[in-house]
Formats: sequence, C-alpha cells, structure tokens
Amino acid sequence: MNKQTIAPKRWWYIMPIVFITYSLAYLDRANFSFASAAGINEDLGITHGMSSLLGALFFLGYFFFQIPGAMYAERRSVKKLVFVCLVLWGICASLTGMVSNIPMLAAIRFVLGVVEAAVMPAMLIYISNWFTKSERSRANTFLILGNPVTVLWMSVVSGYLINAFGWREMFIFEGIPAVIWAVAWWFMVQDKPAQAKWLSEEEKAALAAQLQKEQENIKAVRNYSEAFRSRNVIILCIQYFTWSIGVYGFVLWLPSILRNGMQMGMVEAGWLSAVPYLAATVAMILASWASDKLQNRKLFVWPLLLIGALAFLGSYLVGANNFWLSFSLLVVAGAAMYAPYGPFFAIIPEMLPRNVAGGAMALINAMGALGSFLGSWVVGYLNGATGSPSASYIFMGVSLLISVWLTLIVKPAANKQPPMPHGAKHA
Repeated sequence: MNKQTIAPKRWWYIMPIVFITYSLAYLDRANFSFASAAGINEDLGITHGMSSLLGALFFLGYFFFQIPGAMYAERRSVKKLVFVCLVLWGICASLTGMVSNIPMLAAIRFVLGVVEAAVMPAMLIYISNWFTKSERSRANTFLILGNPVTVLWMSVVSGYLINAFGWREMFIFEGIPAVIWAVAWWFMVQDKPAQAKWLSEEEKAALAAQLQKEQENIKAVRNYSEAFRSRNVIILCIQYFTWSIGVYGFVLWLPSILRNGMQMGMVEAGWLSAVPYLAATVAMILASWASDKLQNRKLFVWPLLLIGALAFLGSYLVGANNFWLSFSLLVVAGAAMYAPYGPFFAIIPEMLPRNVAGGAMALINAMGALGSFLGSWVVGYLNGATGSPSASYIFMGVSLLISVWLTLIVKPAANKQPPMPHGAKHA
C-alpha cells in the first residue's frame, strides 16, 4: 500500500477534533485583548503598565509547564492530559469574568497559562503518532489554524458580547464551550492508531510500518539533555522566541491599536480585527500544502517572516495619517507571520527521533511562550508610555527580522530517505 493512500479517513476523523480543541484553547487566551479595549482596566483600576503585565502573565505560566506536559503526553497519554486541561481552562476562563480585584485576575491569568501549557506540545506529539512525514506540515497547520480562525470569529462575537452585555459576561460565556468539549474529546480520541476501532488491521499495519521506516533514517539521540544541547534546537528556540514577540504583540494589542488609529466602537474594531486572521488562514493552508509537496520546510518559513517584518515596518512608516493603507499592511503582516507555522513544526520530527522530538518541540514552544510574554508586555508598555503604537511596530518588526536570520542559519535535517535498492518495493 502506498503511503499516500494509508487510511485517508484519518484526516476526516482526527483533524476536526484537533482543530476544535486548539481553537478553544486559543479563544480563552486571546479574548483578554477585547476586555482591555472594553473597560476592564477602568473597572478594576488597572494602570497601563499593570495591564500589559496581566495580559502577559498567561505566557509565564505557559512557559513553565510546557516540558512537563510534553513528557507526560509522550510517556503516558495525550488523551488524559488534554481532557483535564480542557476542563480546567474552561473553568479558569469563566472565572475571569467574576474577578473583583487585580490579585485575583493575576492569579487566574497565570493558572490559565499553566493548564493550557501542555496542549500545543501534546497535540504535536499526537499528530506525529498519526501522520507521516509527507503529511505532517498540513496536519500541523490544521492544528494551528485553530489560532487565526478562532480569533477571526472571536473578534466578531466578542465585540457583540461586550456591546450587548459587558466584558465579564464575555469571559463567562466563552469559557463554557471548553468544558462541554472535554466530554466529547474523552469519548472520541485514542492515543495511538493501534487503539482505533475505526481503522482496519491492514490500515493500522501500513501506517505503523511507514512511521517506523521514517524513524530508521533519523540519527539516534539518547535523551532530552542531548537533544536540547543540539545546535539546531538552540537556534530554533531563539528563532521562535523572536517570532513570537511579533505574533503575540500583534494578537493582544491589535484591537487597541485599531481604536487608537481611528475612532470606532468595539463592534467595528471586532470586524476589522478579524480581517488579518482571514488572510492568515488562507496563507497557512497554501504554505503547508506547498511545504509538504516540495518537502522543503525552511523555504516556507523565512521568506514569509521577512514579508511580515517589512509589512510591520511599512505600516509604521505610513503612520496613522493614512489609516487604511497602514491597516492593509497590518493584514499582510498578520498573514505572513502565521503562514509558516505548519512547515516550522514539521522541522523537528524530521531532525530528531520520536523519543526526544516531543520534548524538543515543547522546549521550542516554551521559548515561544517567553517571547509571547515579552512581546505582549513590552508592546503594551510602549503603547502606554508613548501614547502611540509606532514604537511597538518597530520593536515587533525588528524581532521578526532577527527570526528571519536565525531561520536561514538552521541546517536542515540530513535525514533524507536513502535511495531504495533496485527492485525493492515500497511499503
């Protein structure tokens, strides 16, 4: 059986589950930006500096629990881990709408980061258990599409919820779906293909053989310590750190940047905030498809990040005097920053064997969380201190330029499939 035709039903069964799960995780971390634009600061007496720190506290909790989560997912069960996380983050998200003071809000933001920390590495490990090398960039993209697609509809829905009820009710309503989905997750998900009743024995054997064959061509790595010290992993950690500064500064502060650039209400800001994420969704699908087709990951990372950096800086140079041109460049920047995620997270499983790949992806994602923390904090601080988003644009644009250079110096995996002996048959 050719690897291209192994159990195509995997896509229809697994991808909707993966997409919805990550989508709900993203909903509960991005809606804080709408509360910031809608008056949470005034209601709780939060200063500009404290607001940016509160928005960023999520990523501090997210940073510390990435690797423990990945280790549990790799050695025990993705299913059990994500189920517990879904319930806890839904509760934490709804509790955000009930806070009465700053310490309560700070604690909930941090705990929300902790319980969501394991989701991304666990889902990447889950995908690597079910999809082959030639499918992985697209599979990763369907996971990460939960990010821009969620912000796309959440931008509109949150705008309406705040307009109709207020920021407290928005948090309460938007935390409930995660708890409901946890029940569906528990009954639908199996950790490994061998446990799936909906696959035939032939399909299970063909998939296991292909995944095992791909592992044979990857150089052995003894443990996490050896993997974490490798040149490529270190470079990719710093690269993802600088990339995330741009992405999360953008996500958390876009509604406020828009309202400062042009006087508008929350519903209008919601609709306009959705546009960059619509462009990002299309760009992500195209980039991942081309990356799998050409089996070239770096080619679909650094050029797009370069476009994102230049669009950011262009938006700054155009300035608030020409709002629509500046906004159009922000749309380009958003699309270009999101497009490389699928190819990027396909790099590590092709460089490192299965026993350490999950941990390495968690470490890289943890550094991304640290970049997100710094990005969201510094962007919020700069906006408050200068009264204009100009300094934020420069900060995010320069961070993206650094990530472009770091991507260029990563050495691609030397684990190409060896040429098959004459007369050998494909699995």
